[in-house]
Amino acid sequence: MESMTDSYDASKIQVLEGVQGIRKRPGMYIGSTSAAGVLHLLYEVVDNAVDESAAGFCKNITIHLTQDAEGDIAEVTDDGRGIPVDIMEKYNKSALEVIMTTIHKGAKFNNDVYKVSGGLHGVGLTVVNALSEYTHVTVMKNGHIYRQNFGRGIPLTQVQIMGETQEHGTSIIFKPDKEIFSVQTFDSSMLKERIRYTTFLNPGLKITLIDDRFSTHEEEVFLSQEGIKDFIKYITKGANTVTSIINAKKQEGNTIVDFAIQYTDSYDEKIEPFVNNIKTTEGGTHLSGFHAAITRAILNYIDKNKLNPKGQLKITGDDTREGLCGVLSVLMQNPEFEGQTKEKLGNVYIKSIVEGQVYQYLSRYFEEHPAEARALVTKVMSAANARESARKAREMARKKSIFESAVLPGKLADCLIDDPEKAELFIVEGQSAGGSSKQGRDKNIQAILPLRGKILNVEKASDERIFDNAEIKAMITAFGTGINETFNADNIRYKKIIIMTDADVDGSHIRTLLLTFFYRYMKKIIEQGYVYAAIPPLYKITKGKTFYYCYSDEELQAKRKELGEFDGLQRYKGLGEMNEDQLWETTMNPENRKLKKITIVDAQRAEELFSILMGTDVLQRRKFLHEHAESVRALDV
Repeated sequence: MESMTDSYDASKIQVLEGVQGIRKRPGMYIGSTSAAGVLHLLYEVVDNAVDESAAGFCKNITIHLTQDAEGDIAEVTDDGRGIPVDIMEKYNKSALEVIMTTIHKGAKFNNDVYKVSGGLHGVGLTVVNALSEYTHVTVMKNGHIYRQNFGRGIPLTQVQIMGETQEHGTSIIFKPDKEIFSVQTFDSSMLKERIRYTTFLNPGLKITLIDDRFSTHEEEVFLSQEGIKDFIKYITKGANTVTSIINAKKQEGNTIVDFAIQYTDSYDEKIEPFVNNIKTTEGGTHLSGFHAAITRAILNYIDKNKLNPKGQLKITGDDTREGLCGVLSVLMQNPEFEGQTKEKLGNVYIKSIVEGQVYQYLSRYFEEHPAEARALVTKVMSAANARESARKAREMARKKSIFESAVLPGKLADCLIDDPEKAELFIVEGQSAGGSSKQGRDKNIQAILPLRGKILNVEKASDERIFDNAEIKAMITAFGTGINETFNADNIRYKKIIIMTDADVDGSHIRTLLLTFFYRYMKKIIEQGYVYAAIPPLYKITKGKTFYYCYSDEELQAKRKELGEFDGLQRYKGLGEMNEDQLWETTMNPENRKLKKITIVDAQRAEELFSILMGTDVLQRRKFLHEHAESVRALDV
């Protein structure tokens, strides 16, 4: 008898018409169907409005978030030219309907309408439409108000004239589809970060965020007048600076290179790269050229002024970028991104353009500002000396280094499985929680590493102190990745590293310390999505023989309304208050638990906050505490 897999003919070929291909494989277009995918839909709509601004036709964008009983709803309004609504003869449909329902179409394939744009593939609004429960588009142009409604990518109405107006622009309302997305909520903190850098990159563009969810009304206006110079001030906030802000905007052919740098006394490098207003998280050819230009300009200044006689000190590119804070914004035609999510630029010729323009400007700047150049060179040479000293010290200690040992730390309760794809490591605060988690875990796939209190503050500590810290040693050894020169994320023993701390101020502090350490020394494990934060419940409600867990004050209030009277309410201050069964059921069981995947944005926020609160700038710390005093919701006394 012929099996199903043996028969392969024309009848097995499936053709997905219109938007159905997008709904069948949404990850191909937006990366994921989690919270990040929901935000990606909103970014696609906002980016179209930003392209109108870059073309010189839009000065104001408003993002209005609301919600119904099932999820969030977004409305994005701009005062640009408005999406065309006239009929396209080839399709016998309005341009608006074609744009909203057909992939690989739009005004961005040539450079007549948009000289540069973030949307290249002609799929942005079509994807939003296809993956939304409903989409309402209103266009104001030619003295009229036009409207068309869609449901899951399918037109529900024709373009209709709703009235007259002298205004111009586009308004798009959409609701992410619960059939596609596991959550339908817009993360406001990540959205604000995206809006903030968008206004930095587009000085003069005003973006207003209105949030009417959660029975509150919040309104925030984002506007920058000095562009990426303001961006540098933002990312160096709380740091001690070594140089002033160095910035320039250069054009070569149809390519514009806008950049700014400033050095601080920190040890790490922070560069924010963009292409056509899209953040390229994984860098690309433009960032390679930027790095090369900075290193070349500094080394050339050192050689020209004989500041490193006979090249006695070997200076590397890493040395020239220690403490570097930079923003690189490239505007170009026909960028080649890797994937629709546009995280890495691939155009080879851009490297030489960026390198040439940045190198020429920096070389001239150093000659015209010798005091700043000398201060920078001093820092670079100090970094080279420190690196060389650390290398020699590590070589001497390498044979007895715990990081090279195959012996796992004694406090680690390892799992039985040795497949990193399935293995999980819980980093647990305190011995009592460590004991409960060891008893309640699934020993096959879950390992437990208890921490004894708070790890070292790595913000200002030297490498010697950091790597001598017992808790940090235990983590590095347990992870199996090594550190610094020996670091290799491919050697990781667990591809789920879960920070499990108490839901109080101390727990948040420990989580911030850990994220700061990971961000500075193991950034790759965050970038590859290996780090998570467990979300333990705050309350346990008992009614009769039934009990319920609530993970937030909002959940508690909702459960109060639902249950009315109940027999008991317990507020968990720490994980150690739970027995092993409760800890497993609420926080560790893969079927029930709530985990938050840590992103680079999360780690950057933790590191920036730690720079302010634990750094050396007392005035900055005092200002921060004064501004946020009224926001405190939990304080140990």
